[in-house]
Amino acid sequence: MARSTFILPVLVALSALVLSSVFIVDEREKVLVLQFGQVKSVKEEPGLEFKVPFIQDLVRYDARILGVQTQPLEVTPLDDRRLVVDAFARWRVENAVSFREAVGTGGVAAAQGRIALIVNAAIREVLGSVPSGAVLSDDRTPLMNLIRDQARRQANALGIEVIDVRLTRTDLPEQNLAATFARMRAEREREAADEVARGNEAAQRVRASADRTVIELVSESRRQSEIIRGEADAERNAIYAEAFGRDPEFFAFTRSMTSYQRALKGNTSSIVLSPDSEFFDYLNSETGRAVPSAQ
Repeated sequence: MARSTFILPVLVALSALVLSSVFIVDEREKVLVLQFGQVKSVKEEPGLEFKVPFIQDLVRYDARILGVQTQPLEVTPLDDRRLVVDAFARWRVENAVSFREAVGTGGVAAAQGRIALIVNAAIREVLGSVPSGAVLSDDRTPLMNLIRDQARRQANALGIEVIDVRLTRTDLPEQNLAATFARMRAEREREAADEVARGNEAAQRVRASADRTVIELVSESRRQSEIIRGEADAERNAIYAEAFGRDPEFFAFTRSMTSYQRALKGNTSSIVLSPDSEFFDYLNSETGRAVPSAQ
C-alpha cells in the first residue's frame, strides 16, 4: 500500500514532464524554441516535436499571408500637386529568427506597424518621382510593382517577405477638392462656350451662304424672266409689225379701237370733242373704214 502511494505521484509527475516536453507544430505556423530567451531551433514542418520542459519556451508565428492597411498619407508628386494615398500590403514571415530579432516580443502586431512605415516610405519615394497624372491614371500597376519591390528589399532585413502592395486610394486633399472642382467646372464651361461660339459661327456661315444662294437664284430667275419677257415682247412686236405691214388699214383700225377703249374707260372721266373730229372717223363710218378728210 505504501509502495503504490509512492509510485502514483511519480507517474503523474513523469506524465506531466512528458506532456510539457511534447508540442505540435501546425502547418499554418512557424515555431521558435527559445532557451533563456535565445533561439535554439526553428520548427516549420508540421508534426510532433520535443523540447526541454521548464527550460525551453515556444514562440509561435502565423506562417500564412497576412495583410496590413496603411493610414492615409499625403504625398507630393513630381508636379507639386499634393495627393492623399493609402495602400494595402500583403506579407508573411519568411525568416522566423530574423523576425524575432527585429520585432522582439511584439510579434505580428509590432510587425504590422513596421511594415506600414516601410510601405509609406516606399510610396513617398516612388510617387514623388512621377507626375500626378501617372498616379491618378487607371493603370497604376507599374507604380505598385515599384513600391512592392522597394518595400520588399527593406522588409527582408526583418525576416518578412512583402508579397504585394496595392494602392487603394489616390485622391486630392479635402482642402483642394473645392478649388479643383471649381477649376474643372470653369474649364468645362469655357469649353462649352467655345463649342457654342463655334456652332453659332458655323450656323451664321450656313445662313449667309443660304441667303446668298437665295439672292443669286432670285436674281438669276428675274434675269431669265426679263430675258424671256423681252424675247416674247420682241416676238409679239415682230408679229404685230408683220401683220400691220400687210394691212395698214387694219393697223389704223386697231389703234383707233385701243384709243377708244382707253379714252372712254371709267365712270368719272369726261371728254369733250367735236362730232366731226378725226377721233370718231371709224365710229362715223358705216364700213368701219376711216372717212377721208375734206380737202
